[in-house]
Amino acid sequence: MAPALLAAVVLAAAASLAAHVALNCPVKPLPSPPPPPTPPPNNLLQRLERLGEGALDAPEDVYVDAAAGGALYTATRDGWLQRMHPNNGSWERWRFVGGTGLLGITPSADGTMLVCDADKGLLRVGEEGVTHLASEVDGSTIRFADAAIEGSDGTVYFSDASTRFGFDRWYHDFIESSATGRLLRYDPRSGKTSVVLDGLGFANGVALPRDEAFVVVCESSRFRCMKVWLKGEKAGKAETFVDLPGCPDNIRLGSDGHFWIALIQLRSPWLDFITRWTFTKRVVASFTGLIEWSKGTAKGAMVAQVTEDGNIVRILDDSEGKVINFVTSVTEFNGDIFLGSLATNFVGKLSLAQVIQQEQ
Repeated sequence: MAPALLAAVVLAAAASLAAHVALNCPVKPLPSPPPPPTPPPNNLLQRLERLGEGALDAPEDVYVDAAAGGALYTATRDGWLQRMHPNNGSWERWRFVGGTGLLGITPSADGTMLVCDADKGLLRVGEEGVTHLASEVDGSTIRFADAAIEGSDGTVYFSDASTRFGFDRWYHDFIESSATGRLLRYDPRSGKTSVVLDGLGFANGVALPRDEAFVVVCESSRFRCMKVWLKGEKAGKAETFVDLPGCPDNIRLGSDGHFWIALIQLRSPWLDFITRWTFTKRVVASFTGLIEWSKGTAKGAMVAQVTEDGNIVRILDDSEGKVINFVTSVTEFNGDIFLGSLATNFVGKLSLAQVIQQEQ
């Protein structure tokens, strides 16, 4: 091919690409924070046991009821809250909510379950059915309800991951990095919802320490958790709780006062490359095939144990996702941790005794 003709072909292809991106790009990307360094792998998560394998469709969050002897609850993509009986390990479809967007679950003091439905908002699920608690705040729709925790006074703190994209387009929010997530507060006495903190980079897991002096909310796209003081001289002020080597998803308080945090591993040479510039973000986001392919390049699972002061105690991982991938939640009970994931058909269970023995 003659040089002039080759140049013309290249220019035509570039013009076509530019036109396609201009007309079809669904994101308005901003620069992403640089990804944190990854610690050396230990692959301790590869030792886990698989609970309910084949019966659970992407169990995103997991809750263990100590009062019921260790009954395990999760929500799956078929619209069910499912329960595992601790005496024999059998599973049952416990409550039907419907939809594909059931995410965070947490118990309420009245015996019901609080559920974040990404599409419908904050729900209360009990024997009498499903009650909608919050679907908007300050006239704005709650587009992506993600995780919740109830305080001792009945106040519910929950996250709205993005005001730009819903659950089915969560990856667009990651690519865009526009930080429109919010931490919300639901008051059961007034029935009103208010904003505690906004401008969050994909607001995700929410947790309270034992004294409820502050509330923690995870910022997945900024690789950190924030805390907002609820008591004392700093009440109402926000500050960084902990920086992490991954995208924090759900967070739960452990029996020893430490927090367990699931860290999504949205890292690969390709992802690190495309998130470096807004132009490459726009190009990838404009093609469905590139979006799906780039998501598939991220492999691995990781969880962190963090003190109440925000210090990392330990990191556990499956560096290549050989046994479990894309861990979205971790909860500790009776010497074990239980792992939820949007990429599996089981809940993982790992004995902490094995972890401690390996670390010695």
